[in-house]
Amino acid sequence: MLEGIVDGAAAATRLVGGAPLRGTLDVADPSDWLALDAGVREVAWYRPQFLPEWERFAPLPADLTQLGESRLAVALCHRDGRIRQEAVGQSARYPGLLPLVVIRCADWVGPVRERARQLLCETLDVDSARDLAPLILRIGRRDRGAFGVDVLGQVLRRASHGQLVALFADPDRIVRRFAYRMAVEGRLLRPAELSRAAARDEDTVVQDLCATAALTTLGDEEAYGDVLPPLLSARHPRTRSAGITALRRAGWSEQAKLFLSDRSALVRACARYVVRQQGGDPVAWYRERCTALDDLELPPGAVIGLAECGNRADAGLLWPLLAHTTAGVRARAVAGLRALNCVEAKQLRPLLDDPGASVVRETAVALLPSAKELPADWLLERTGCERPRHVRVGAFRLLDARGGIVALRAAVGLLEDPDAKLRTWAGQSVQRWHPSADVRCCAVEVGELLDRSRHLFSDHVLRRRKWEAGVDN
Repeated sequence: MLEGIVDGAAAATRLVGGAPLRGTLDVADPSDWLALDAGVREVAWYRPQFLPEWERFAPLPADLTQLGESRLAVALCHRDGRIRQEAVGQSARYPGLLPLVVIRCADWVGPVRERARQLLCETLDVDSARDLAPLILRIGRRDRGAFGVDVLGQVLRRASHGQLVALFADPDRIVRRFAYRMAVEGRLLRPAELSRAAARDEDTVVQDLCATAALTTLGDEEAYGDVLPPLLSARHPRTRSAGITALRRAGWSEQAKLFLSDRSALVRACARYVVRQQGGDPVAWYRERCTALDDLELPPGAVIGLAECGNRADAGLLWPLLAHTTAGVRARAVAGLRALNCVEAKQLRPLLDDPGASVVRETAVALLPSAKELPADWLLERTGCERPRHVRVGAFRLLDARGGIVALRAAVGLLEDPDAKLRTWAGQSVQRWHPSADVRCCAVEVGELLDRSRHLFSDHVLRRRKWEAGVDN
């Protein structure tokens, strides 16, 4: 925010000097207009008794009728409400100043606000509304900003479908949400169009809005063939889950089995619900899939799905899958054993050397409660630079969980690791390390390790850490 204000103050200085508006601001960016509005009134914090820099060197004339676009833009943001009010009246000569009129519609001075609102109602049309929508919606968050949002809605309701398409694809998600809400309320889009929008958009609010509207506006007599496929094939789990819950209503419940092994837990849960409503048994389906150990196409979602709805006896089906050829299956088998509370450290420990990063990550999480039972030297070997990065990360995570001298030894050793992120994590571990009762017998080594990492501490903190460990300074 402060950076924007500084830029706004510099922009104000250039504008009063006659610089063109478009060359000074990105007129399509609401942030530039808001920064200018704040920057015109900005004074140096160390000289609050002085006027803004531009006003000391190039004050505005008493008569604003002769001002050009650039200087009138500064007048629209002036600290004096009377000047802002007069500038609003003069701004009708320059359509490019309409963004500042939008800002003045939420002005804290009543006469300025009313005059700006009147001008906005007279000037705003469909084309300008599309361009100003991002700014109007941002101003709409202010205490007096609802008026502009109401006017925007009234104008855009007169827009054709083609004119609204640009808003549906606007990079600003707030604009897309507003446009789709308006389209849903006015029934401007068909269910098939809404389902495609839900599958296409990256914003979860738009996904939920469009998917719900597509399914609720679809009459029982209408075909689901154009609505459900986009939802079921969407990349986003929330959208897929909306499509799955509609399968029963559409009479397509059998298709829910295809999503029992989906990569998303939310989608799997919705699929199990639909299958159960039809009298099916998801647990039996999962057990059948996980029994085929030689199935190279076994989906990882089926493995974790069994753990989600099975019982501890199903761990017997998961243990053999730790040797499956697919890394995703091995990783989900580990996660499933953890979910069933059937972790055995000795059997999982070899997976810390697995070539699959996801497998090592899940194994490290599963072994965290047993970190102190694992051989410290064995784990330290796996933090060496010759080991793959994911192996070093998994081993260090477990060593860090052990605490004590072992954690400090591992963290200091990784301060020179070739991976920047791992070096950062190691440094953070050293900084938050505190000696436990069992490290006083290793005071000399602790002192040496802390000295190797002295660049991470101030002198006072370093002395404090050594004193806590019983190191003789």
